[in-house]
Amino acid sequence: MLNRVSRWILLLAILPLFSLAAPARAQDARKPIHLSVDLREATKHIFHAKVSLPVTPGPLTLVYPKWIPGEHSPVGPIVNLTGLLFRADGKQIDWRRDDVDMFAFHCQIPTGVSELEVSLDYVSPSGPTAGRENPSATAQLAVLNWYTVLLYPQGTKSDDLTYVATLQLPAGWKHGTALPIANETSGALEFQPASLTTLIDSPVLTGAHMRVIDLSPGQKPEHHIHIAAETEAGLEVPAETIQQWRQLVAETGVLFGARHYRHYDFLLTESDNVETDGVEHHESSDNRVPARTLQDPNFSDALTDLLPHEFTHSWNGKYRRPAGLATPNYQEPMKGGLLWVYEGMTQYYGTILSARIGSWTPERLRENLAWVAAYLDQRKGRSWRDLEDTAIAAQLLYASADEYKTWRRDTDYYDEGTLIWLEADTIIRRETKGAKSLDDFCRKFEGGENTGPKIVPYTFEDVVAALKEIAPYDWRGFFTERVNSHGPGAPLGGLENSGWKLVYTDSQNDSRAAGEVATHVTDVQFSLGFLVRDSGGENGDEISDVVPGSPAALAGIAPGMKLVAVNGRKWNADDLHAAIKEAKGGHEPIELLIENEDFFRTYHVDYHGGERYPHLEKISGKPDVLSEIAKMKAPAVTAPKE
Repeated sequence: MLNRVSRWILLLAILPLFSLAAPARAQDARKPIHLSVDLREATKHIFHAKVSLPVTPGPLTLVYPKWIPGEHSPVGPIVNLTGLLFRADGKQIDWRRDDVDMFAFHCQIPTGVSELEVSLDYVSPSGPTAGRENPSATAQLAVLNWYTVLLYPQGTKSDDLTYVATLQLPAGWKHGTALPIANETSGALEFQPASLTTLIDSPVLTGAHMRVIDLSPGQKPEHHIHIAAETEAGLEVPAETIQQWRQLVAETGVLFGARHYRHYDFLLTESDNVETDGVEHHESSDNRVPARTLQDPNFSDALTDLLPHEFTHSWNGKYRRPAGLATPNYQEPMKGGLLWVYEGMTQYYGTILSARIGSWTPERLRENLAWVAAYLDQRKGRSWRDLEDTAIAAQLLYASADEYKTWRRDTDYYDEGTLIWLEADTIIRRETKGAKSLDDFCRKFEGGENTGPKIVPYTFEDVVAALKEIAPYDWRGFFTERVNSHGPGAPLGGLENSGWKLVYTDSQNDSRAAGEVATHVTDVQFSLGFLVRDSGGENGDEISDVVPGSPAALAGIAPGMKLVAVNGRKWNADDLHAAIKEAKGGHEPIELLIENEDFFRTYHVDYHGGERYPHLEKISGKPDVLSEIAKMKAPAVTAPKE
């Protein structure tokens, strides 16, 4: 057998210049890499960047980040990379993209060259678009994710690479970021040296209209929220909302008992020109909401759990991370089998914390849980696909269309995770006679001692073992049954254990009503069996999904068709609801005029059950454990003086 040195010499001799396996040894990982980014043309949706890295003569492969943390997918926006040039000593160096790995670029460093300069541009999509390549710049603001504007040596660990970054902002723009700044002059920022891991984990929010609010005055570590909007009016925040954000800081302190960041910065973008989204980071979060969210109760109510969710990820997801997601760099594939812990438990606490901080009333919390339980309970796709498979296939499902979502299943590990972890919480309380709860698991498993940012990977067995220390129970069997089950319905044991049951009435669900306003979707999935997206089209609006076996499905209606008219009249949400009410107890079907790829047909939906919406109803004789779970745990924070 050849020893390691002999094998390396042989490989160098037989590999072609631009082989996929070309080594990255021409870059010295011990010396810092300099990254210069210019956002002065961000309003034109283009970011300019230069990467200067120390090299030694020989073959070199540089890669563009592919697997992006928090996205759980190989969605590095390589298609938007343009203007790529390699230079050394004033001369251009040829490069060649790998013909298998589109994210890898090979070159040969000439003798005598010690530094390589790479210039590149990133083209940000313009306007609100669907899909994973979200717009990150408008005429008034921009979000810089560093992974969009850099390359790094193939085969290196992100922890082992040091980057010194500088950033040029448009004139008059302000900024917010968790990345420590070494020097700041007019419109120019120089950041302290940071590992590639920290750099990519620290996006920058910048804009012409920004506001910073201190969420933990006089406390350490510091917590701030940086808000960027299209106008100054978009920066207005009700004092009550600020108080709830400050309560969130206090509640997480009690929940986890420790903090694993030097300081925390919420980055909040309020704009109709970027896609609504939220991405977690260790010391910050990138939160994007529609314009008027902070001013319009309908919008703010529908999105109130966004900040609690992303903040919880600092502990559950960033500090403690499934081993399959704790990869050494951004080219190694991520394995998402435990996303029902990473995202599922975070979704649970995002929901519960929304109640604990007062953003949701107890009634509003129950409405949210009722809607989640109801839509998941009729997921026909669970007959062939278990929850774990939705986690394993996350990279596929994030980009999937709405059509046939109930049959395909979606990223259900978020909301179904809420139901599972609610049940786990109630079991701990029952088994310990109220002495302990899932909060104790969080303090033990994700809290511990205060530390700076670090990753502590875990496995399924680690989760089971830690839960057993809190409350002896067959946790392996519990999770296996729920995560690998094929139904027929959603796991509703947590609702029953907490003193509530799922029922349906003709009264609108408050949670879904707010969601319909925010998303422009009319939801009659629990009656007729479909959802329709109101796009303001002249020739009807798209039916985004149809529940298999529902009255609409039995009538022949399918996702992707367009709803044109209801009972002979051009459709609108009010008339659709009125038609459902009028048909209750009768015999005449509801007539829906449908367009299917330029062909029109009237479908007769034989449904007479009236409006049907999910709610939670108190179970007589059982204690209300849910209200106890949702109670504020930290001392109430004093309202801010604005």
